[in-house]
Amino acid sequence: MMEKYMDIKEDVKKAIEEGKPVVALESTIISHGMPYPQNVKTALEVENIIRDRGAIPATIAILGGKIKVGLNEEDIGYLGKAKDVYKVSRRDLPFILSKGVNGATTVASTMIIANLAGIKVFVTGGIGGVHRGAEKTFDISADLQELARTNVAVVCAGAKSILDLGLTLEYLETFGVPVVGFKTHEFPAFFTRKSGFSVDYKVEDELELAKAIKTKWDLGLDGGIVVANPIPKKYEMDSNIIDKAIEVALKEAETKGIKGKEVTPFLLDKVKDITKGKSLESNIELVYNNALVGANLAVELEKLYRI
Repeated sequence: MMEKYMDIKEDVKKAIEEGKPVVALESTIISHGMPYPQNVKTALEVENIIRDRGAIPATIAILGGKIKVGLNEEDIGYLGKAKDVYKVSRRDLPFILSKGVNGATTVASTMIIANLAGIKVFVTGGIGGVHRGAEKTFDISADLQELARTNVAVVCAGAKSILDLGLTLEYLETFGVPVVGFKTHEFPAFFTRKSGFSVDYKVEDELELAKAIKTKWDLGLDGGIVVANPIPKKYEMDSNIIDKAIEVALKEAETKGIKGKEVTPFLLDKVKDITKGKSLESNIELVYNNALVGANLAVELEKLYRI
């Protein structure tokens, strides 16, 4: 039945069947998260980083109403330029598939598809979370509920700093989602290494992390893990500059009445403009850094599953 909806690229399928490490990648970062041509260049480079570390990349998207687990260069190029690509979360999947249209997967939908395909590790830039002002708007990303229910480890640079990081961490705690700092005690804030909030646990390397993840799932403790991997110090932004840019972007979003799934791409784009492209440079570098950790984690995790 699943074959009716899902097409797994040959090298990805072979790796899954042979128990080799695979890393899932989202496609919203290509279609909605970065401008062209940086989006395509970044997506292809992330795949190269993962291959160089001994894992197989599986960028996930919906093309022509079919889930694609693993894209070719032409597919990625199309997503980078096309304007008719829907942003797809859990609620959207059945409608985008049944309509036969194109969709880019968010953190939530990428987790769902990765789990269906048998992929344990997923690399992204930053997870969604509780938006600022959520006590009035109730704007909370579906990513958090997916992390509570779906068995995929998500390597990220924390939650996007446009969000309310404190409430995001409280929400994850309520639903029993471990937030693990990779070589850090402090939860990273996407563009910066520090947020003022602590992680639940700190790990020093990918093997230590893989052992904890496997133990969690061996015990039947369903749900994901947030692997919070700080942006490399040389690429982090000044927190004062980024905070001011976010404040300006938030006010403009409110003035223009931008809501729902359009909020995050709008805010990130405005912050990019305000920082004269520096936030985009940081975004790209943190994704590359996450790809390194994610690939190494996938390799270590698959070793443990072979024992």
